[in-house]
Amino acid sequence: MKILLIEDENSIANNIQNYLKSNGYICEYAKNLKSAFVKITDYNYDCIVLDLSLPDGNGFEILKELKKLNKTEGIIIISAIENLETRIEGLQLGADDFLTKPFHLSELLVRIQALVRRKNFNGSNLVNFNEIEIDLLAKTVKINNQKLDITKKEIDLLLYLIGNVNKVLSKSEIAEHLSGDMADMLDNHDFVYAHIKNLKKKLSDSGSSDYIKSVYGMGYKWQND
Repeated sequence: MKILLIEDENSIANNIQNYLKSNGYICEYAKNLKSAFVKITDYNYDCIVLDLSLPDGNGFEILKELKKLNKTEGIIIISAIENLETRIEGLQLGADDFLTKPFHLSELLVRIQALVRRKNFNGSNLVNFNEIEIDLLAKTVKINNQKLDITKKEIDLLLYLIGNVNKVLSKSEIAEHLSGDMADMLDNHDFVYAHIKNLKKKLSDSGSSDYIKSVYGMGYKWQND
């Protein structure tokens, strides 16, 4: 899953990035409004962690811009400002949660996990699709109750496909989801084909139906027949 952290304090940002990456998340970083506007315009995220006090303006401007762009990312505000008015304004502008500084990194992780579950999987830790069961916390996959040998990247791809059932996803969208803005630096997206091929084989070998369909000239989709 891909997170955008908007935070101007380097020490806090480094700690959050390192912690989220150690827990299997892609975590991109913007330190001011200017760079954050570029990120939210060019990329999509599962969750945005937003500090309100930025060197070139107020984080509320990000919330307003997300609304204009019709973005649906989950948003957690992190702020040292602890008052009811700030919380209410943030929620009214589209934030989903509010965490007051200082906080434990483990609490931030739990809030992110809960928000992504609410947004994408109806709040459940278990994602079920016919014979497939994915445990979001344990990061395991079962096919017909048999555990599947699968990598974290493949689980992320599987969740992304299921979360966008019957929607065609381009190779660039999948590459961006799996690699973040690093995808722009790659000469091609052949690694997407490799991940898709490996995932299809593992699912098929374990007795799963073939849900991953190639859409010629466009990309792939998880098809629920």
